[in-house]
Amino acid sequence: MVGVRRAVRVLDLLTLLKALPLIVLAFWGLAHSAGSWPPPGAPPTISTMEAAALIILYAFVGFENSVVPAEETADARRTIPRALIVTLVATVSLYFLIQLAYVAVMPAGPAPAAPLAAFAEALIGPAGALILTATALASIAGNLTGAMTATPRVTYALAGQGSLPAWFGRVSGRWATPANSVLFMGLAAIALGISGSFVWLAIVSTLARLFVYAGSIAALPKAERPSARGWALIAAALAVCGWAAAQSEWRSWAMLGGLVAAGFLLYALARRQAGSSSAGTVSSIQPPPSTRSPS
Repeated sequence: MVGVRRAVRVLDLLTLLKALPLIVLAFWGLAHSAGSWPPPGAPPTISTMEAAALIILYAFVGFENSVVPAEETADARRTIPRALIVTLVATVSLYFLIQLAYVAVMPAGPAPAAPLAAFAEALIGPAGALILTATALASIAGNLTGAMTATPRVTYALAGQGSLPAWFGRVSGRWATPANSVLFMGLAAIALGISGSFVWLAIVSTLARLFVYAGSIAALPKAERPSARGWALIAAALAVCGWAAAQSEWRSWAMLGGLVAAGFLLYALARRQAGSSSAGTVSSIQPPPSTRSPS
C-alpha cells in the first residue's frame, strides 16, 4: 500500500532470507556427500507424474506477476523480459541443486513429512530444522508480498475498464497506490488461508493460472503473425495447459467455478454502476512519477 518501490525492497530482503539458506544447504549437502551419488531409482509412472503435475507447476508459476506493475517500473521494455527469464532460470537452478543435494545425503525410503527440515537436521542438527522453519516463513511472506504487490494492480486496472466496481480503483491520496484493491487482496488471502490447506489452495491457484496462460498464448497470433515454428510452440503450450488442467479433481473445478461466479457478480455490479453513473471510472488516474520503481 505504501508504493511499489518500497514493496520491491521488502521483496528483495525476503528473497534473500528464503533463498540464501537453501543455497547454503544445497552446497553444504553436496560437499558433505563428496560425490557419493546413490544409484538412480526407477522413473516415476505416468500416473504418478500426472497426480503431481499441478503441485510441480505451482513451484514455477508466479513469474508472470512481474509484468503487472510494468506501468510503475522504470524502463519496463528492458526490465520486464529480463526479469521473466532470470526468474525462471534461477528457480530451476535452485530446485535442481536442492534436489541433487537431498538425494545425495538422505537415505532412500519414504519421504519425511517435512523433507527439507529433515535434510537440514541431518546436516546441522536440531538448529537446522529451526533455520528451515524460519526460511519457510520468509518464503510464505515473500509469496504473499509479491501477490499483494501485483494482484491489486490487476483489480485496479479492471475497475478502470469498468469490469469491476469503482471501489477497487480508488487510489490512496498519500501513496498514489490502489489502496482498496490492496486491502481486498489482504482480506481475501486471510479468508482463503484459514479455509483450506496449502496443497488445496496451490492446486486451485495453478488451475486458474492455466486458463490465464492459455488465453494469453491463444492471443499471440493477434499480436504478431507467428512462423511455422511459432504455431508449433503455441500448439504445444496449449496442449500442456490442457493436459495439466485435466489432472484436477472435481472439487478443484467446483472451487474455481465458485470464484468465477463471484467474479461475474462483481462484473454485473460494475456494469450496473456504469449504467447509472459514469463518475466511477478511474481509467484516467495514473501514479505520479515519484512512485516508479527502479527495479
